[in-house]
Amino acid sequence: MSLESGLNAAKQGNHQEAIPKLEEFCRNCADHNSSAYLTAQMWLLRSYEATKEVEKARVLCNQLMQSENAQVNSFAQQMFQKLEKPQEPQQNGNIYEKAGRAATSRVSLAMGGIGGNLALASGVTIALLLGMVFALGLSLVFIIDSDDPVTGLGIAIAFTLIFNIAAFFLSPFLMDLTQNWLYKTRWVDVNQIDSLSPESAEVIRQVCQQKNLKTPRLGIIDDQNPTAFTYGSLPNSARLVVSQGLFTYLDDDEVATVYAHELGHIVHWDFAVMTVASTLVQICYLVYTTARRLGRGSGNSKAKNAAQTASLVAYIFYFIGTYLLLYLSRTREYFADHFAAETTGNPNGLARALVKIAYGIVEEGSKNKEPSKLIEGTRALGIYDHKAASSTGTAYRVAADTQKVGRVFLWDMFNPWGWWMELSSTHPLTGKRVRALSTYAEQIGVDTDFDMGRVIGEGKSLNKGKLYGNFFADLVLYSAQTIGLFAGLIIGFFLSPTNSMLIIACPLIGFGVGILIKAFIMYPSYGKAVDTDVLTLMSDPYASPLRGKPAKLAGKLIGRGDAGYKFGSDLKIQDPSGMLFLRYASRFGPIGNFLFGMKRVESLIGSQVGSTGWFRRGIAPWMDLIDLESENGTIVKSYHRFWSFVLGGGLIIAGIVVAIVI
Repeated sequence: MSLESGLNAAKQGNHQEAIPKLEEFCRNCADHNSSAYLTAQMWLLRSYEATKEVEKARVLCNQLMQSENAQVNSFAQQMFQKLEKPQEPQQNGNIYEKAGRAATSRVSLAMGGIGGNLALASGVTIALLLGMVFALGLSLVFIIDSDDPVTGLGIAIAFTLIFNIAAFFLSPFLMDLTQNWLYKTRWVDVNQIDSLSPESAEVIRQVCQQKNLKTPRLGIIDDQNPTAFTYGSLPNSARLVVSQGLFTYLDDDEVATVYAHELGHIVHWDFAVMTVASTLVQICYLVYTTARRLGRGSGNSKAKNAAQTASLVAYIFYFIGTYLLLYLSRTREYFADHFAAETTGNPNGLARALVKIAYGIVEEGSKNKEPSKLIEGTRALGIYDHKAASSTGTAYRVAADTQKVGRVFLWDMFNPWGWWMELSSTHPLTGKRVRALSTYAEQIGVDTDFDMGRVIGEGKSLNKGKLYGNFFADLVLYSAQTIGLFAGLIIGFFLSPTNSMLIIACPLIGFGVGILIKAFIMYPSYGKAVDTDVLTLMSDPYASPLRGKPAKLAGKLIGRGDAGYKFGSDLKIQDPSGMLFLRYASRFGPIGNFLFGMKRVESLIGSQVGSTGWFRRGIAPWMDLIDLESENGTIVKSYHRFWSFVLGGGLIIAGIVVAIVI
């Protein structure tokens, strides 16, 4: 009885209640090789670790590492690594206490408009894409006065369909080969998952039984960067792969929510729907390229005009289809989160998992000179967009304080740039996902880890005029040289009667002035730069990807910013509050960047430096470097404004010469 109640308490996350019951069972159990005893020992170890009884956990861990049972031995070794990692952030001197979860593992949660309607999003997206392809096909068949283009297009579309159908069914096997080659994936069974995360194994068995699914092929990649992803063609041929870092940085209940999220993708047939939608977008692009080629050819002018029109329409459809596909991908992430919250009854666990995954990516990034190829290579597949990790992970790295993490989420939820950039992302912004999960936690009547109510309240007090005014001003700024060009054309047209060369000179001057205005606003005077830290910069809800904020940072250069690029010129700086990418720009352009990356970067890595630059915030924050000085006196200058000044000034001078001299 003490074993059953102890296990139930541990699986519910009530580790303080579980420990005395499991200890009592272990004391009274005579057979130390029985499965019941070993199960109790593994859960007891997890409970010690969860309640921060580190010394007890280490003693028990050392005992289990001597076990002849392979699964127990493997589990103990994983726990040993976890116990030896740096302790997680603290709040006010105390270990961060996790919020609760539902009493049962199956709950019903209303989405309340979160993420839209999955069936509607899938149906509308595919219906619209099918309609686009059909309309384009008809336009080419009935308008173009030639048999050959239609035949060519028909062959191209048939080839695309055949290729994508073949790829659809063969892709799991091709991906298996790729995974084995790039990441050395180990394929395991549910029992091995049980030794690493018992609740995850229980979730896998439960979902597969309830949904009448074949157990997915389960893989583990020996990489400490935490991630998880699913791929396949049909639910019963799906692969579910996680990295070792998931077990290192997440607790058992949190790992289980990640597995449940990935199982949600399988249950919802996400990879099948995305494959069909991707194929239709590809066909739109094929129609566009075919019609464009026909429009450039010789022959009947009417047919050429028709082809050019069809090409333009096809490109518009392709453009719309691409964004529909991204919208569908984000919608499916929301529904996979919802599935995980309902399946485990633990929306707080998934919210913590997302933040801890970001934290793990930042931690691993601080240990390695090169960014992870695994994280870069599986960006679209993974549960988390690694580019968003630096802001969320940095906040959690400093302190598991809901206010500090929440202030980083302000940009995600209230800055118009967040909405704008999310349009081009496969994943929703982290703040929006955590907000949705917190809503589910409120529905089941438990406290939330991240006080999103306070975050929303603070967001409502932000200066909306400043937020949206800056956003629209930035959009105008982005087009400054184009606006200058057209303004110059208009001015030149009206002044041309007095000097015919002004029709050329004024657009040149206008274009140059636009470039300079854009440069001065994007790169304001760095004499105003103030000493700050990474977390403070990331917590600015008004930050912009265009309007640079002058800042000074002091920290350590810990590696390059370019994944897999040995001669990358960008750098990573780490200060006590977090990590940030520094973008270098040589006055000699790409060649200068390459030479800097090849000759100087390696000698700088590991140095303590002071750096000045312009901070920018997108999905991934970064700083455009102005200069840095290392502890041994090495000075590096960066020239982001250089070519803007050269080009803008050159065009203005050229315009003046044309107007006066010629």
